[in-house]
Amino acid sequence: MYRRIASLLLFACSAQATPCPDWPAARAGEEIATLERRLAEWDHAYHVQGRALVDDDIYDQSRARLAQWRTCFARPEASADAPLRGAGGPVAHPVAQTGLSKLRDEAAVRTWMAGRDDLWIQPKVDGVAVTLIYRGGRLQQAISRGDGRTGQDWTARARLIPAIPPQLPRDEELVLQGELYWRAAAHVQARDGGRNLRGKAAGAMARGTPDAATTAGVGLFVWDWPNGPASMAERLQGLRELGFADSAELTLPLSGVEQAGQWRERWYRSELPFATDGVVLRQGSRPAGHGWVAEPPSWAAAWKYPPRQALAQVHAVQFEIGRTGRITPVLQLQPVELDGRRISRVGLGSLQRWQTLDVRPGDEVAIALAGLTIPRLEGVVWRSRQRPELRVPDPAQHHALSCWRPTPGCESQFAARLRWLGGERGLALSGVGAGAWNSLRPQSLLDWLELDAATLAGRPGLGAKRAATLNAAFAQARQRPFRQWLLALGLPPYGSAPLEGGWELLAARSARDWDGYSGVGPTRATQLAAFFRHPEVLQLRERLRSAGVDGF
Repeated sequence: MYRRIASLLLFACSAQATPCPDWPAARAGEEIATLERRLAEWDHAYHVQGRALVDDDIYDQSRARLAQWRTCFARPEASADAPLRGAGGPVAHPVAQTGLSKLRDEAAVRTWMAGRDDLWIQPKVDGVAVTLIYRGGRLQQAISRGDGRTGQDWTARARLIPAIPPQLPRDEELVLQGELYWRAAAHVQARDGGRNLRGKAAGAMARGTPDAATTAGVGLFVWDWPNGPASMAERLQGLRELGFADSAELTLPLSGVEQAGQWRERWYRSELPFATDGVVLRQGSRPAGHGWVAEPPSWAAAWKYPPRQALAQVHAVQFEIGRTGRITPVLQLQPVELDGRRISRVGLGSLQRWQTLDVRPGDEVAIALAGLTIPRLEGVVWRSRQRPELRVPDPAQHHALSCWRPTPGCESQFAARLRWLGGERGLALSGVGAGAWNSLRPQSLLDWLELDAATLAGRPGLGAKRAATLNAAFAQARQRPFRQWLLALGLPPYGSAPLEGGWELLAARSARDWDGYSGVGPTRATQLAAFFRHPEVLQLRERLRSAGVDGF
């Protein structure tokens, strides 16, 4: 359903708002102007071209962000606050399309409902709005939403859509307002999201002469009858008699806020034949259609579903280096909430993806949840005007045999080696995690082998009890099997190759020998041979041999 900005919308996502930026006046002006231009681009594409360049959640939050920045820097409103400018057309609506205010949360819904009676609720269908005019029982005209006052003439295309009846059993003039949607059998909004169904409906109406398959895919939901009976009950009965039973059946009486929340939740998680993005609350009694204006009325409002995406500002970009040298960029975010989770960081997966996106501090990004739990970067929404330089690790300097010590530039990979060494897939050292390694600050992978309980107790931040726990774990490590030690040190995947026989036997294998085992292959074989010859690994082997660890 079309977007329209009202006072409630400006704070629709206040929970996601970041603190006021610490910008000088000149930069604030640049950043605000950049966001205004981006919103203008989105509005033109959405209202004029029928294309959604950004998810509705991100659009609403971006509007809220603009309002926040203007408040922070005492900036006046600008032309970007008229989303429908340029969206009009040559045909005037007989009754204005009003749009809807958007209620922020349950408290806002409760406030809106207070003092009102004769309330009704219906799904907020996610399609393209249309006005249908019937005279003498025949379809005379179909007009696109446009700017609410005027729109495009869709009559020729409307006559091809089976869901729009060419004739109705009434002779008086009928003005119907509704949503043309793309049919989607058993669509569950919470599971499926929008799936660009609105874009498909808009595309169908943008074609000169859509084919039969396309027109059959378009459905109609009539959400109001501006010149119909005075009461909602009479209007719904009339819609049933006119053949719009589906629309009537999904407009239900509403007894209170709790029931509104129940229907909102039910329609969010149940099968419907179309995409929805919330619910619409309506008063049954409202002014006659001839008095409507193209702005949100007081007698109807929208309560949207929880956002599937959150707009987040990038605070910093970190480059975490794993044990094998893989570089993973991680965005540190101004915290946002999504589906009840507080999100302050998101990984980009690979250095190549970061290089493609070129995300920098100050950029605004869209965040979603993968599998409802893992934060995922959907894309860059807009970029900050300033592009700070970042220290980016050189991929050529990081690989499976690099960074055995915490030398400059190797801190991240060395820390990952320590975590692996003590972790479940390594030596499984009970009670030895990142905090313990930070306290010990080893300068090589095996410095801790030489520490006794007294030395441990003397380390800052380690008391006698903690020192005893670490000492016991380190003593157990000396008893771990040879194979477990090899894996803890970072032995590459070895397929079916046997690891018995001790260090000398394995080190004597050539790459060709390793390649002879299934599941290895030439690349792994070369890596395995190189592992047993690497100077740092040989030093570790010597320390383990001196410590009496079996197999070395």
